[in-house]
Amino acid sequence: MKKHQLLSSVMLLTAAIIWGLAFVSQEQLADSIPPFTVNAVRSLIASAALVPVAAITRRAQGKKLLENRPADRKRLFKASVICGVMLCVSVNLQQFGIALYPEGAPASAHSGFLTALYIIFVPLFGLFLHKKPGLFVVIAVILSTVGLYFLCLYEGFGALYAGDIVVLICGMAFAVQILCVDHYIGEVDGVKLSSLQFLVTGILSAILMLIFENPEPQAVLAAWKPLLYLALMSSGVGYTLQILGQKYSTNPTLASILMSMESVFAVIGGVIFLHAVPKANEWIGCGVMLAAIIIAQLPQDLLKKKQLAH
Repeated sequence: MKKHQLLSSVMLLTAAIIWGLAFVSQEQLADSIPPFTVNAVRSLIASAALVPVAAITRRAQGKKLLENRPADRKRLFKASVICGVMLCVSVNLQQFGIALYPEGAPASAHSGFLTALYIIFVPLFGLFLHKKPGLFVVIAVILSTVGLYFLCLYEGFGALYAGDIVVLICGMAFAVQILCVDHYIGEVDGVKLSSLQFLVTGILSAILMLIFENPEPQAVLAAWKPLLYLALMSSGVGYTLQILGQKYSTNPTLASILMSMESVFAVIGGVIFLHAVPKANEWIGCGVMLAAIIIAQLPQDLLKKKQLAH
């Protein structure tokens, strides 16, 4: 059991590193390729890359790749469209936000932590589904507000980047997308849902690309490294490691905390690869927000256990 937990932790931490460094690739692409083009290319490649993953996992379960019952196919189609639309909104808001940061700004640090606030928005939005947030979530909201101040507003509203606002909205959109996935994940195959929602995102982004952008094929080909990293590593490998890691994990809280470390690696990646070093107040903001993210994921049962202990 301990061996499986160690393997799970390594997989989930590796996924967090891959996802965190993806912010560096997104920042690099923001300088040369329009947002809709970025997400059209990466999502369509990611969708195709997840097909063999779905085939292998289904075969391991003794199932065929395609659903046999029409009702199951209809349910998967509906889930893929709803989740895919929300994913399209989320990733494009994120890429637009990253593109808005001025040169020299620690965009990876800001976007990484502001996006990660979806962990707090998810239980807050759960209020609309009559799911009462626990004490840990309330504490996390207070801490995240303090962290947000140090990260974005320490030097006044004039220091607030336009990208901060857009990426914060992106975090809210991701929260809705996660709630949509959570609603359907028990009814459909997880890997197939991921592949198909990427397909929906890619198609919608491609349509928006043709309407609002004028992509240059040479620029896309020149940026093949960060694009493939986003498509294959962040979406394909990262998602596969998440599935396997959660499968072998015996501690859901540890699993979610390890995955949330992507925000930390977003900062580290920005410092190492882009030489974008946050200011002292931004480091404080990141630290406080990291504490909020971790606290938000603690199980409410901990409080009950302490009460019983007394």
